[in-house]
Amino acid sequence: MTRLTEMDVWQQLKQQTSQLPHMRQLFADDPARFDKMSLSACELFLDYSKNRADKTTLDLLFSLAKQTHLSDKIAAMFSGKIINNTEQRAVLHTALRATADQQVFVDGVDIVPEVKRTQQKIAKFVDSVTSGEWKGYTGKPITDIVSIGIGGSFLGPKIVTQALRPYWNPNLTCHFVANVDATSITEKLKLVDPETTLFVMSSKSFGTQETLTNTLSAKDWFLQSGATQSDIAKHFVAVTSNVTKATDFGMDADNIFPMWDWVGGRYSLWSAIGLPIALLVGMDNFSALLDGAKAMDDHFETAALEDNMPVIMGLLSVLYGNFHNAQSHVVLTYDHYLRGLPAYFQQLDMESNGKSVTLDGDQVDHNTGPVIWGGEGTNGQHAYHQLLHQGTALIPADFIMPLQSHNPLGEHHVQLASNCFGQTQALMQGRTFDEAMAELANSDLDDTQKALIAKHKVMEGNKPSNTLLMDKLTPATLGSLIALYEHRTFVQGAIWDINSFDQWGVELGKTLGNDVLARLQADTDSEALDSSSNGLINKFRQQKI
Repeated sequence: MTRLTEMDVWQQLKQQTSQLPHMRQLFADDPARFDKMSLSACELFLDYSKNRADKTTLDLLFSLAKQTHLSDKIAAMFSGKIINNTEQRAVLHTALRATADQQVFVDGVDIVPEVKRTQQKIAKFVDSVTSGEWKGYTGKPITDIVSIGIGGSFLGPKIVTQALRPYWNPNLTCHFVANVDATSITEKLKLVDPETTLFVMSSKSFGTQETLTNTLSAKDWFLQSGATQSDIAKHFVAVTSNVTKATDFGMDADNIFPMWDWVGGRYSLWSAIGLPIALLVGMDNFSALLDGAKAMDDHFETAALEDNMPVIMGLLSVLYGNFHNAQSHVVLTYDHYLRGLPAYFQQLDMESNGKSVTLDGDQVDHNTGPVIWGGEGTNGQHAYHQLLHQGTALIPADFIMPLQSHNPLGEHHVQLASNCFGQTQALMQGRTFDEAMAELANSDLDDTQKALIAKHKVMEGNKPSNTLLMDKLTPATLGSLIALYEHRTFVQGAIWDINSFDQWGVELGKTLGNDVLARLQADTDSEALDSSSNGLINKFRQQKI
């Protein structure tokens, strides 16, 4: 098989992208560029006209997608084929959004009925809690949820509930714990009452170190409040595949929700891992979240590559990472409720595509996943946007904004929009030396000073960005948005021929962490590791002693 970087289309892209004029010129040459390079899908609007690409660039990228069999790989994922080849698993987070009349098979078994049964179980549980039927051990209704997980089991539910704050049940509050640092759970427990708190523990094995440690500490705190072992069932539920460990802990088997091997943690918020979401916003809104993601699934699976939003965004990311050596990608959310989204996309993309070998185990000879980072507008404009505009690194950017605010107040939203659109224009357009000099023409500076200051005001421009808009942030549009980035991540991995669905780097950290833990708890100083690790372990042990 021809290596990716040896393909003719790859070489053509290298040559063509190096010869493109500045984006200013691309816009000047084609007044209809915005119309040609924008599209709508699933209540989202994408403007990708401010990218270093013309029709030839895009045609070559679509040709690359075809020659790397992207459409076949998309079909393989949706059909339940084993595309996670290192763990021999199907990848079917999309099945969690399936309709009841669909069929999706894993090992010859249609999994959709089981998904629907679990959703019905979630709905029944949510109704019992939100209606007040579910009571704590002293007969009081639940007022607080403490969600305990790590990785995708923590980040997905946290970011989605934060984003959907306008839809919260006014009688419930949710708190999220992931970090094994005792300060995290200690501070959360200060905010809640054991008589009215429900703990949701999410761990496939019921043994994930951080999650189990936090859950055991929560259990001790609960029992110290005066509750008994039999009261645990009223205040602790689990999302796990290890029913035995959960029931031994004291949980009622009826309140244990399943996890499946064909759903990775960073893709799991649509499953029972999303139980905190459903509790906070209600089952109808949780279903709308699923429906929005389902709409994007259908678009991704059926739309032509040239009209496919996740495909276009994924290919543009490949363009910058592989042909412009962009090492990072920034996500900028112009909506306070979406402020956590960059962190969610960071895990999604970097854990998926932070790989260095192909599916066949060959070392890659090109860049793979970029560093994903970002924050909310307009805060970043007074901080790291300086680097975007005048730094030496090329950093592609995604700007995300709803056209309507949940909190219309005076001129706030129009100012927010002006900043969002103004930043994308400034990144693309930049400022020339002559323009800077013209701005200084009426100043009191002499010509030498003007020239010096003008040099510092020059911005190259030609900095790429996508702008994603929605009419309003709703459960459905949020579902579409998250699924869009899931599929964008898949497109990149498919082009690079890597496995986007394992995470052996994470697993190594867990393994070594457990080994170090044993040495930290040992009776003698550590000597078996490297001198740095031994020294750090021994220094900690001496302090503890």
